[in-house]
Formats: sequence, structure tokens, C-alpha cells
Amino acid sequence: MPTPSVASPPRPSAERAVSGWAGALALASALLLALVALRWHPLMAFDGSVADTTHRWAVDEPGLTHVVRILTDWVWDPWTMRFVTFVAAIWLVWRRAARWTAIWLVVTCALATLVQQTLKAAVDRPRPTWPDPVDSAHFAAYPSGHAMTATVVCGLLLWLLHRYGVAGPLWHTAVAVAAVSVTGVGLTRIWLGVHWTSDVLGGWLLGALVVALAVGVDLRRTRDWAEPADEAHT
Repeated sequence: MPTPSVASPPRPSAERAVSGWAGALALASALLLALVALRWHPLMAFDGSVADTTHRWAVDEPGLTHVVRILTDWVWDPWTMRFVTFVAAIWLVWRRAARWTAIWLVVTCALATLVQQTLKAAVDRPRPTWPDPVDSAHFAAYPSGHAMTATVVCGLLLWLLHRYGVAGPLWHTAVAVAAVSVTGVGLTRIWLGVHWTSDVLGGWLLGALVVALAVGVDLRRTRDWAEPADEAHT
């Protein structure tokens, strides 16, 4: 009989669950993309209503708006998120045994950026415009790069923490920080009037889809690498 390995390979049920989530996220992302591309009136009207309301609040609350700009431009900026990813990858390389994981992390984030920029160019959705803007942004609106990047980075880092057995207070803190970051960055983009609500929702959905696909790849890779080790103990 085979001797159980120290690191048991992922169960097929975990891969099926991740595949199910990926399928649901892909369907939701495709549906929202179609509605945005077709300029579906109810969605456009909802986006406009939310944008008008939040812009009034942003203009009326300059102090809060200044704080929001700091958060979106420095704390949750995509380049800040990419820097965090780079630091995590360096740490994984330093562990020596985790070099494949470092490559997986960096490549996933790079592919997410490529998908994001490609969709922006393809959809070419105009950003909100205001006679009295409180902030500015360039290039097309859909999907929100801030929302998608934060979702991808936080999701991948949470998966790595889970895979390396982080639990207890540290795990709960990491989940809370990730949830606040992903939600917060999306809300800042709407508050500052540089994105429509559906841009942010699209960024969240696409980011979650990238994470689900990447986790599926990692699960498959871990299982495939574990099987030869198990056979060697047969």
C-alpha cells in the first residue's frame, strides 16, 4: 500500500469547487461585459444616478475627498499592489523551494494586467465627466484597474497564506485587510467620480475570476507534483 506523503495532494473535490466558482464568475463577467458594451439603458441609468449622487457628496466633503484620494493614489494604487506582489515573490524565491510559486504569482498578475488593458481598449467606455471634477484619470473606464488589481493581488496572497497553513488571528487579520482593501478601493473610484459603478463591479468580477483560475492551476500543479512522490513510496 502507498505510504501517505507529508504534504497530501489537493483533493479532486477542491479542484471541482474552484472550477465551479470559475465558471460562475466567467458567466457573470461575460454578462456584465455584454451589458456595458451594449450600453444597456437600465444599467447606464443606474450608473449615472449613483455617479451624480456620489459626486455631490465628494464636492460637499472636501476633507473626506482628500483622504479618499490618498487612499486610492497611494495605499490601494495598482502600482502599490504590484510592489506588494513583487515583495511576496522575492520572499518565495528566497525560500528556494517555492520558486515555481513565485513565477506563478508574478505571471498571474501580469496576465491580469494584460486582460484588463485589452478589455479597456476593446470596450472603450468613456469615464464620467464633471464641470467641477475632484480627481482625474486617463484611458477607458471599463473595467476598473484599481478594483481588478486589488482583487487579484489580495486574492492570490490570501490563497498563499492558506496554502502555507496560516491560521488564527493572523489569518483573520489578513482576510479583514484584504476585504477592506478590495471593497475600499472600489468605493474610492466611485466617490472620486473617475469610474462608473459597473466598472468597479466588472473589476471585482474579473479579478475574482483570475484568482479562481490561478488557484485551479496551482491545485493541479500541486497534485501532479505530489503523485510521483506518492508512487515512489509505493
